[in-house]
Amino acid sequence: MNKTYSFFALISRMKYITRWSLMRNFETENVQEHSHMVAVIAHALAVIRRDIFKKDSDPGLVVSIALYHDSSEIFTGDLPTPVKYFDPEIMDAYKKVESVASKKLLTALPEELRPEYEKLLSQNENSEMHALVKAADKLSAYVKCLEELKAGNPEFRKAAEQTKEKLDALKMPEVEYFVEKLLPAFGQTLDELDFSFE
Repeated sequence: MNKTYSFFALISRMKYITRWSLMRNFETENVQEHSHMVAVIAHALAVIRRDIFKKDSDPGLVVSIALYHDSSEIFTGDLPTPVKYFDPEIMDAYKKVESVASKKLLTALPEELRPEYEKLLSQNENSEMHALVKAADKLSAYVKCLEELKAGNPEFRKAAEQTKEKLDALKMPEVEYFVEKLLPAFGQTLDELDFSFE
């Protein structure tokens, strides 16, 4: 019997991992939904980088990295931010656990496919494309905070403030452009959004 591989079946289980588990959510969010939104925002940042700021960018690669950026959480779960970043030792240990989980996930692919996915699963923090994904990850978290606040959930007030500070600290022109021109619409109702079928 031919050997079968479970990589994509495992990836499909991202929908069972809940984010923001320490906080009361008006609307729950799972890792699969989050990864989609990060991919959408990361693509926008990559296009802004290329088309507005005329810098090298690969939107397709950025989207691919974003789709898989939290895939190690299939094995680790989503560790809440206050725990993950409590001190440098915990952060380093968790990064090692994520690395082991990503390597384990790669073994669920046929060997000839592994090099392509290894590029996507690696946490290459020095890569400019990975930096765009990290920024998109923060923007996605900020959007979640704004949506919860808009729904009347004060539980996300402090998270929104802290996430906005982190976004400002990035000093990335792509992020600043997104925040200025694209982010405000997330606070609007459907009737307020600027679109028309006329």
